[in-house]
Amino acid sequence: MGRKEDNIKKAQVLMSQIDLIRNIGIAAHIDHGKTTLSDNLIAGAGMKSEELAGKQLLLDYDEQEQARGITINAANASMVHKYGGKEYLINLIDTPGHVDFGGDVTRAMRAVDGCIVVVCAVEGVMPQTETVVRQSLKEKVKPILFINKVDRLINELKVTPEQMQQRFVKIITEVNNLIKKMVPEEFKDEWIVKVEDGSVAFGSAYYNWAISHPYMQSTEINFNDIYNYCKDKDQKTLAKKVPIHEVLLDMTIRHMPSPIVAQKYRIPHIWHGDGESEIGKAMATCSSKGPVSLMVTKIIMDPHAGEIAVGRLFSGRLERGQELKVVGMPKKNRVQQVAMSVGADRITVDHLDAGNIAAVSGLKDAIAGSTATSDEGMEAFERIVHYSEPVVTVAIEAKHMKDLPKLVEILRTVAKADPSIQVEINQETGEHLLSGMGELHLEITQYRIIHEHGIDIVSSEPIVVYRECIERPGGPFEGKSPNKHNRFYLEAEPLDPEVLKAIQSGEISGAGGKIKDSKALARQLQDMGMSKLESKGVKLIHNTNMFIDVTKGIQYLHETIELCIQAFQEAMDRGPLANEKCMGLKVRLVDAKLHEDSIHRGPAQVIPAVRSAIYGAMCVGERLLLEPKQTVFINAPQDLMGNATREMQQRRAVIEDIKQEEDLAIIVSKAPVAEMFGFASAIRSATAGRALWTTEHAGYEKVPRELQPDVVREIRLRKGLKPEPYDTKYYEA
Repeated sequence: MGRKEDNIKKAQVLMSQIDLIRNIGIAAHIDHGKTTLSDNLIAGAGMKSEELAGKQLLLDYDEQEQARGITINAANASMVHKYGGKEYLINLIDTPGHVDFGGDVTRAMRAVDGCIVVVCAVEGVMPQTETVVRQSLKEKVKPILFINKVDRLINELKVTPEQMQQRFVKIITEVNNLIKKMVPEEFKDEWIVKVEDGSVAFGSAYYNWAISHPYMQSTEINFNDIYNYCKDKDQKTLAKKVPIHEVLLDMTIRHMPSPIVAQKYRIPHIWHGDGESEIGKAMATCSSKGPVSLMVTKIIMDPHAGEIAVGRLFSGRLERGQELKVVGMPKKNRVQQVAMSVGADRITVDHLDAGNIAAVSGLKDAIAGSTATSDEGMEAFERIVHYSEPVVTVAIEAKHMKDLPKLVEILRTVAKADPSIQVEINQETGEHLLSGMGELHLEITQYRIIHEHGIDIVSSEPIVVYRECIERPGGPFEGKSPNKHNRFYLEAEPLDPEVLKAIQSGEISGAGGKIKDSKALARQLQDMGMSKLESKGVKLIHNTNMFIDVTKGIQYLHETIELCIQAFQEAMDRGPLANEKCMGLKVRLVDAKLHEDSIHRGPAQVIPAVRSAIYGAMCVGERLLLEPKQTVFINAPQDLMGNATREMQQRRAVIEDIKQEEDLAIIVSKAPVAEMFGFASAIRSATAGRALWTTEHAGYEKVPRELQPDVVREIRLRKGLKPEPYDTKYYEA
């Protein structure tokens, strides 16, 4: 029996001993070596051949990932490791580093309790490193540090042993500064990474070796020895003496909490239900005897088994044939298969206990980010807040008409598997809009539709997603119903920036759905300076827009308010300027005159009246178009700095900062997404391919006033609307 089969057997025994389980993620900036590292850990634990480790990239089993050399899906694997005479089960999730796939990182962080932050010794701490550290600390996931590519530091940059150690100190200090900035109060001192206690390791994932302080003491290998081995190009011996999987898995077991320890402090943070309820207690103690609660972090499409939901089991025991309800869905789903993952293989098991990462088939209603449970009354886990949102759209259609029904089906599954992709299906035009985080994100999604699902599609050029808002308060504006029997008076104004930020970061509950606890929401808003009357009248928060009813004692209004809310949603989804979504608006219903007979105030009367009153108030408040911006970080040699900054300035970018490190210049600028198409090839030719660059979503800002009319006209023509937006007079009619 091979070592792999042997380990799978051990894993099946260990999965019910919760104190011997560790759930960890690996997160880093793109190309800092996460996948190579995950590979070596799995190989070292005997889950695949060691010869191929680091070259085979077991977790990048997707063709596209291998072709582009980047990780797109957060893959997961379980392995067994012996430490201090005991065997432990380690569930590992490898995450993408590219900004376009940030959604995957955030969801993976929800499932793990600890995270190995990988930093390249040559490049140091990069923007995306900061983002992943922030994401892990926001989910109360404990970080430890691995400094990778030490061999390149020695062989390519020819540093001396002293310079090498200075470089390490600099990286550790920077990572600790990030941790100090964002760490939860109760772990302020505990979660800092230190060389002395072994929460920092150094090594080369590609060449399979690593070292940490405790390991130096037990093997008597020090930094000078490592320096000499690398210089003499004898990293094979090093890999035998200090194998990477030994060092890092030891470090994981020693520093990462088990599910029993972690769930005590993580559950109150990621789940806001009643901690004294049966399920609340079961999750806090990680009990297999309580009701089942599974947080789905990812959906995998398997050609044979269909949809597989992967997620963290926080309480209860998962078994075949069990009936689970996906919170928010009407029917129960029956579990067909329960499995644990090892790279691309899934090993079917009879049952899985709380504290494990499970792969379940049969949960048809699950999407990434949903909660599956056996407790009917369970409240869902907190909404996962993403740091970026879809900003680029392509229109796609099936090449052959016969594929149309199949395409609709595939788009639904794509949206299920990756919630960062938004799909809008237009039944009338047969056009389907696919929105994603960036050009790369959309390219890969289209590639999957063609190659994995076998459908030929035609896609448009990428289009930027804009938002609408207003300059200043407008209204009250009167909206009359078509039969002239009902009148509504509404005001619109920009939301307070502090409130808008709280809605976007998910601090304000009720954003994106029904308001559960209106009293708690009113208290929160009053703390942010909103008046008592307004905060109590909030009826709905829809896409960062707020609808407030401040009327008093209007007859029949309680019967019509639902229709007003519906009209508000419609108006926010399609603004008056260019039919784009609205953002950061506060809409107040201040007065209404209603017909006493309910027949005269049905949907066909109320909805158009309220909608045109909102549009009219927005016209009075002067409509604005907001465009998505990206922060662009460019690393280029000093002599090419001018070319790089010139390239950015041609794209309406604002240069925010230029830092110089040795012979490298680091340029930080902010540019509109609309100007960034084709940037990859342009920057390569401007810098002879010597610039490295990354981007990060930087929110929405006003389109310059002189450009707004042209941009609006362009969007309206593309959508088949009249080129000029309607003015106030049109809404008064």
